Formats: sequence, structure tokens, C-alpha cells
Amino acid sequence: MQGQSQQQAYDRGITIFSPDGRLYQVEYAREAVKRGTASIGVRTDGGVVLAVDKRIRSPLMERDSVEKLHKADDHVGIASAGHVADARQLIDMARRQAQVNQLRYGEPIGVETLTKEVTDFIQQYTQVGGARPFGVALIIGGVEDGEPRLFETDPSGTPYEWQALAIGADRGEIEDHLEEHYDESADLDTGIGIALGALASVNDGSLAPEGIGVAVVPSDTAQYEDLDDAQVESHLDEHGLLDTGEDEENEE
Repeated sequence: MQGQSQQQAYDRGITIFSPDGRLYQVEYAREAVKRGTASIGVRTDGGVVLAVDKRIRSPLMERDSVEKLHKADDHVGIASAGHVADARQLIDMARRQAQVNQLRYGEPIGVETLTKEVTDFIQQYTQVGGARPFGVALIIGGVEDGEPRLFETDPSGTPYEWQALAIGADRGEIEDHLEEHYDESADLDTGIGIALGALASVNDGSLAPEGIGVAVVPSDTAQYEDLDDAQVESHLDEHGLLDTGEDEENEE
């Protein structure tokens, strides 16, 4: 009981460290991220791939209203996991920073620079009274000077650079799959297959195109592109991951 009451004494204020050096509100924000559906980023020689689980709660909900993939600038895409409203605030901030950099310096913002602008903003909310941390993690991927870059933002405001990563639900299982199948020299199409395979590994080995989203930033064009359902279905079929619905028909 004493340990529990001690935690309660320190977990109500974001600006207060516990005696063992923890910020409980930041840790709770990380738990909020784990409750979000999975998002995956893969960096290849051919560019960056972002894949997200867009499962919806009801067939009455419009798919386009599920926002997990975002264009931050022509050469940068962002995938999120966690509280959608928090993600929108950070993505709007990232877009403003990209525009300011273009107007001020006449050139696109670097992917690493943009990530650190976002994480600096996130970090402020870990040491200001009367506020709470952002309950969301982001994958920021793009092409900088012809080189693909892939970063993660954490609710603590820490940036990490990755070759491949997952955020949200089932992160551990997805990253185990990525570690086993990742190929640094892969081309973009192979990278899409790796990302979709990782997502399928926690979805009974198959995926329906309407339940996921995929975006790419190729190295040669450095232009963000959302793949439509037909393109996604083609990639799923190519890699043997397409959910044909046969099991449901057999059950009926």
C-alpha cells in the first residue's frame, strides 16, 4: 500500500519527478500510444515506406475519416499511433515549420531538422505545469539530399533514428518480424512487402486493402505518395498477404 500511495503522490503533476527519477505522466502517455493501432516505417535504398493499420470500429464509419498517414511536406510523410487529436496538433505544427523553413531559407526542411523541431515542442509539455504530455508517437520519414531518413518521436520528446520500426499495438511482435526480414539494400517495392508482412504478422497472416494505408517517399523523386486500394491490393497479392475472405465464406 505504501508504494501505491507514494506513486499517487507523484503521478498527478507532470513537473514532479518521483524519488526514483520517473515522470509518471510521460509513462502513462506511452501507454496511450500502445493502445493505438500499429504504424510501421521501413527505410530502404529506394526510399521510405509508411504502413498503418486503419481498422475502423463500425462499417458505418467513413474510412477517409481515419487519419493515420499525413503529408507534412512534399518530401516528408508522417504516421501516427495513439490519440488522433494529439497527432493532428503535432502534424499541423510540423507543416508550419516546413513552410517557415521554405519561406525563410528557400529550401525544403531536412527530415532530421523537422523531427527535432517536433520533439522540442513535445518536450516542452513534459515540464510545464497545467499541461499534459502528448499521448501519441510519430514516425517521420522522408528523403533529405537524396538520402532516405526515418525517425520516431516519443512522448518524452526524444527523437530516435531507425532503419525500420513499429509504434502502437503489438510493437514487440512487429519489430521481431522486422528484425528477421529487414534488408537494408532492398528496393522500394521490397520495402513495401517487408512493411506489409510485418503488419500481417499480427493480423492472422493476411490483410485486406481497405483496412490498411500505405505511403511512400521514393529516393529518386523525393515526393510523398499515398497508395490507393488497387495499388495496395496488388502489393498484397504479390507477397501472398491478400485476405481473400475465403475463411469467412467457409464458416458461413
